[in-house]
Amino acid sequence: MNVQNFVRQTVSPTERASRAAPLRTEIPARLDRLSWSRFHMIVVVALGITWILDGLEVTVIGSLGPVLQRHDTLGLTDEGVGLASSAYVTGAVLGALLFGWMTDRLGRRQIFFLTLALYILGVGFSAMSWNLPSFALGRFITGMGIGGEYAAINSAIDELVPARLRGRVDLMVNGTFWAGAAIGALGSVALMNNSMVSVAVGWRVAFVIGALLGTGVLLLRRYVPESPRWLMTHRRVAEAEAIVKDVESHCAEPEGGWNAPLRSVLIYPAGSFGLKDFLRYMVTTYRTRTFYVLTLMIAQAFLYNAVFFTYGLVLTEYLDVPARSVGLYILPLALGNLCGPMLLARWFDTIGRRVMIGSTYAISGTLMFLVALAMQAHLLTATTQTIAWSVIFFFASAAASSAYLTASELFPLEMRALAIALFYSLGTLFGGAAAPAIFGELIGTKSLSMLVLGYVFAALLMGFASFVAFKWGVDAENKSLEDIAPPLSGLQPGMER
Repeated sequence: MNVQNFVRQTVSPTERASRAAPLRTEIPARLDRLSWSRFHMIVVVALGITWILDGLEVTVIGSLGPVLQRHDTLGLTDEGVGLASSAYVTGAVLGALLFGWMTDRLGRRQIFFLTLALYILGVGFSAMSWNLPSFALGRFITGMGIGGEYAAINSAIDELVPARLRGRVDLMVNGTFWAGAAIGALGSVALMNNSMVSVAVGWRVAFVIGALLGTGVLLLRRYVPESPRWLMTHRRVAEAEAIVKDVESHCAEPEGGWNAPLRSVLIYPAGSFGLKDFLRYMVTTYRTRTFYVLTLMIAQAFLYNAVFFTYGLVLTEYLDVPARSVGLYILPLALGNLCGPMLLARWFDTIGRRVMIGSTYAISGTLMFLVALAMQAHLLTATTQTIAWSVIFFFASAAASSAYLTASELFPLEMRALAIALFYSLGTLFGGAAAPAIFGELIGTKSLSMLVLGYVFAALLMGFASFVAFKWGVDAENKSLEDIAPPLSGLQPGMER
């Protein structure tokens, strides 16, 4: 589409006149050539904490479910615990969409302060809740904060981290969800079995800890600037230049020196684009990439829910594991999930995106298919099955993390945050609603064969996602974000995308 015609349709004549002049900038190249520094570490810690907080929240509510049914706590029913979990998921979906849209319009920095503050408010309100409606409201607010965080922080991280390191940083950050999950599980057990803190108080302390952690991170985020890439598309060049100069002052001199020639980008800053235009670009210009990312998201969501929604039942009903010991079999799964992205991450930048994404999905699907066959033949014990799932999740966790990486780097800057929000929301809805409903029906049959059939379907989905990755994947490793997906306002007049 001709950019000048697009601008005429979306801005007033006065705005059009002020934005008509092109802008040539080296800001993306300057950011991508930087060496790793203390600044980048602060960005990763201050923003990447979101994944740990999400893992913490999801696990805490799961671990505290039985405790919250006691009369000396909230006295919830099974349905009440489920409603609170649904409130969190609903809040996460709505928060992602709302704040994703706001992030592209108002900037990354304003929103990641707002969403973290909302998270702190939500967990604080959860700690002080007195009945089901108040607790569900607290979980809804918490979910909105976490959902909004994903869009804002993933955009900011990708736009501040050098291109050659973007893949490994994203995967490692995304993989820390499982560190949060392990912390939540162990912390809940410790608080609920501590003679110094009563159960009636301990569950509240679990949420207060999350609020305190969030407050500390909120203070750390003062050192994270606005994305210079976002600023330049809104013609705030002086601010972007000042931020880049400050970041450069904290980094070692790049190869070739500070005065080495750099590739520039020519854009026609047009500010923000509307939702209608966003959707039009998703289903026309970027329809293949939209299908690609959606396939990755759905496949990994189905696999994870296939296992985690059923594993407790498999252990207790088919492998004679006492209910009180189920947690001991879950921790190795969390360890496998955490180690996969950490150990495989660098290869996504060296071997490449297409090969690594396609391979991790293929390996996960193949191993899951073999485990399903072994379960049907009754060849696995509780121990060997746990080991098998841990190995599967070693690869599946890297695959799932790469899905979020792909969503964040394959779309233009002006729609990046909303694209992340859309795919996160669809993955969350599918993982939190559709997959549990399907496996709930399979579990209801009381047939191991039907459950195995569900596992086989999950394996086939992973195989299909692998095929899509090899067929339509994008070799985004070591490339500037502007090379992967030029800004929507980045075409010269008369050029078509």
